Amino acid sequence: MGSNSRLHAVLIPYPAQGHVTPLLHLAKVLHSRGFHVTFVNSEYNHRRLLRSRGTGALAGLDDFRFETIPDGLPPPSESDNDDVTQDIPTVCTSFLTHGPAAFGALLARLNSEPGTPPVSCVIPDGVMSFAQRVASDMGILAPAFWTTSACGFMGYLHYAELIDRGYVPLKDESYLTNGYLDTVLDWVPGMPGIRLRDMPSFIRTTDRDEFMLNFDSGEAQNARHVQGLILNTFDAVEHDVVDALRRIFPRVYTVGPLLTFAGAAAARRPEVGAIGGNLWKEDASCLRWLDAQQPGSVVYVNFGSITVMSPAHLAEFAWGLARCGRPFLWVIRPDLVAGEKAMLPEEFVSETKERGIFLSWCPQEQVLEHPATGLFLTHSGWNSTLESISAGVPMICWPFFAEQMTNCRYACTKWDIGLEIDTDVKREEVARLVQEAMDGEKSKDMRAKAMAWKEKAVAATEEGGTSSAGIDRLVEFLLARGDHAS
Repeated sequence: MGSNSRLHAVLIPYPAQGHVTPLLHLAKVLHSRGFHVTFVNSEYNHRRLLRSRGTGALAGLDDFRFETIPDGLPPPSESDNDDVTQDIPTVCTSFLTHGPAAFGALLARLNSEPGTPPVSCVIPDGVMSFAQRVASDMGILAPAFWTTSACGFMGYLHYAELIDRGYVPLKDESYLTNGYLDTVLDWVPGMPGIRLRDMPSFIRTTDRDEFMLNFDSGEAQNARHVQGLILNTFDAVEHDVVDALRRIFPRVYTVGPLLTFAGAAAARRPEVGAIGGNLWKEDASCLRWLDAQQPGSVVYVNFGSITVMSPAHLAEFAWGLARCGRPFLWVIRPDLVAGEKAMLPEEFVSETKERGIFLSWCPQEQVLEHPATGLFLTHSGWNSTLESISAGVPMICWPFFAEQMTNCRYACTKWDIGLEIDTDVKREEVARLVQEAMDGEKSKDMRAKAMAWKEKAVAATEEGGTSSAGIDRLVEFLLARGDHAS
């Protein structure tokens, strides 16, 4: 195909690691199917990527390019730490105001560039719906990619009904602790037994005007108006929810785990594999350390890119890991502790120096796939959860916010591959749950279930699998609409 006859997909993630990663995976998959790809980062995140990966990783290819748009916020001052995830409500508000003009100008420029095929489709993050509206106004197809689990998305989709039925906002602060959150919502489609506390956490407010409650509710309702809904999941793991979504939306494309398809695309073209999206510099030295550990012996600890905790909770996790006696690999971002640099107790570091290593970031997919990794202590973000399922590794779940609560519920009660830690974590509980997951009565069953889910994830991505078919259907949809538009 001539360069100008190819279909041109523009993908734009919300500027946080958990959103950039799956959208970049999808970009690689579409590129492997013949699409010209433009991947749009915020200027802030573009600078972070340059620092973490160097200019080569963002140089792209002739037919896989990176572009930026401003988020509308003032640039960080020299005294600010600009290697952290930005405040979520602030970024969302700014994009609502400044995003449409910036993104519209970018699409117009791409459409006028000599040698670049005109934009045939835009795939915006589900929480960047301004990009979907801009594309639609320009006559460009724009299916939405929600980077959450299907169950998490279903939770957001029902925020409006929770408000209409009077469940939210809470009457007062006592409703957070008086058992009210254990109320079962037996009317949410495809989610029998789900409780109020299992819904994405922004419903835990007494303020009807709470920004994230209204923002995520609005973004989810916007999905009802798009021409397709893309989810990074596979049918077997969220069967009931996916079926329910298919009764609500005319086109639902389950295409996960996307990391598997992206890995296959990179294997065919190594230069695509070199394109990365990690916002922190990865330390791969941990893989050599893992090589020296016994199979299934290591506890991997990573609370993701956004979770923050108190110094007291950091210390409780530390001493819990000390008590469990297991080797551990712990990713500690510089901004893991709210408002200050994360500092571990010196006595803990000294006591565990022979069996623990600490990194600021790591190649998580490779760590989870390593034979030495036996357990994942996680915040239950969807990317981490899906990567753990794909690797067959059981989890201990400490959800922080948003739909992590929903993912935790499913991991612990639907898939039987997780154990939940109380929000107010204590060292004794950390040690007890690690022991239970690795050597206790539940450990054998958890490991067996984890391996069974891994096999189902593999089956979904093989030829004829549900997610492989989902990608085929998505590509056919984009091709048909793109050809029609041209």
